[in-house]
Amino acid sequence: MTLRIYNTQSRKKEEFHPLEEGKVGIYVCGITAYDVCHVGHARSAVVFDVITRYLRYRGCDVTYVKNFTDIDDKIIGKAGREQKGIAEIADLYIREHDEDMGALGVAHPTFTPRATEHIDGMIRLVTTLLEKGLAYPMDGDVYYSVERFPGYGKLSGRNLEDMLAGARVDVNDKKRNPFDFVLWKASKEGEPWWESPWGRGRPGWHLECSVMSQRYLGETFDIHGGGEDLIFPHHENEIAQSEGATGKTLARYWVHNGFVRVNSEKMSKSLGNFFTIRDILQQYHPEVLRLFLLQSHYRSPVDFSDAALNEARRGMNRFYATLKALKEVAAGETATAAEPAGKDGEMTAQLQALRERFVAAMDDDFNTARAIGHLFDAVRLVNTALAEKKPGVSQGIFLQAGKTLLEIGSVLGFFIEEPDAYLFRDREREAAKRGLPVAEIESLIAERRAARAAKAWQRADEIRKELAGLGVLLQDAPDATTWTIA
Repeated sequence: MTLRIYNTQSRKKEEFHPLEEGKVGIYVCGITAYDVCHVGHARSAVVFDVITRYLRYRGCDVTYVKNFTDIDDKIIGKAGREQKGIAEIADLYIREHDEDMGALGVAHPTFTPRATEHIDGMIRLVTTLLEKGLAYPMDGDVYYSVERFPGYGKLSGRNLEDMLAGARVDVNDKKRNPFDFVLWKASKEGEPWWESPWGRGRPGWHLECSVMSQRYLGETFDIHGGGEDLIFPHHENEIAQSEGATGKTLARYWVHNGFVRVNSEKMSKSLGNFFTIRDILQQYHPEVLRLFLLQSHYRSPVDFSDAALNEARRGMNRFYATLKALKEVAAGETATAAEPAGKDGEMTAQLQALRERFVAAMDDDFNTARAIGHLFDAVRLVNTALAEKKPGVSQGIFLQAGKTLLEIGSVLGFFIEEPDAYLFRDREREAAKRGLPVAEIESLIAERRAARAAKAWQRADEIRKELAGLGVLLQDAPDATTWTIA
């Protein structure tokens, strides 16, 4: 495998060599379950879904772990405001998360542990850190002493002395250092708690990922992922906890996806500029949202807008229209060995070259933007061959082309639906969005077919122009006319 991955810690692309040949362990930080997921969450989910799909495509046995934070200040606050139990809030939003991911075609991770399932492991880790002199108790809380871990800042590239020089005065006088972080929080009235050697309390946020990654992947594993906003402090603190306790490297490759932006600002709940996944999927097919998110390199920001989503919709429609045409060709004739195949070798070589370019793009730090460009190249090649109907191109080569598109598309989570069903659903959804009268459109198309049959070309052309003004595009075939919305 010649895969190269950009490692956040080394700040360069590195050849990927898993700890164990043919096996890959991936841990990705999941959601805090206190609200519905937005498009920013979708990006991280889709990016690591594709990374997992590609590694499996290349023959790797992947163990993919993605956690749920089900105990946190935000969840406690939501439960209080809505007068519900904390577990009830977490369960609700984990269910909704899973529904959103299913709709997006995101494959279920191998393991999806919850923080509250691993409290005992967290207490053991805090005990180890105390024994090693890396943590200190204070009035029922336990803090990690960042000054005691020499490698603190190596992931984010921050120097602790520089950070201290520029730090504001910390209002928490329990800390010895403003950048010390809480491992265990003493219980407060009305909050959930667990018994511990330091009294009743609950874990800090950073602790859970150190414990769950080690539980499912071991002390050292291959890839740790998440959004770039987690680099500091969350992932930096994970390294301090895990490597401080074990003396071993936590993850060999750190992979972070860029933000989804709205008007050049990060999409987030705190800024109120977010769009939920389920709201977007009422207006666009899930594969359109996937295409939108994957048309940029995963480390680059993505600028969210209706115009960008509409462009992705048109692109996905092109893919499915090509698959529909290939399916119709396949249904129209039966390929046999006796068919002429003079041009088959040429087109087979072109399809194989496209497959190789797709792999090369994905091997270059999972460059889905370039890979999708090659997929569009494949569509142009196929459509040209279909339009020209070159003599010597057999039916079998079109079947091969369809299989190649489906093979490549499956790595990106595309082409899950039958082409006819996809195009019909897109047409109906878009007509409803624009308030277009479907019955009237169908009636005009029937009138146009009658005019064409009667050779009333002027009237047929008038109807075509009228429909084009509504954004309705017609495709004439010998026995029918189909339509789409631009």
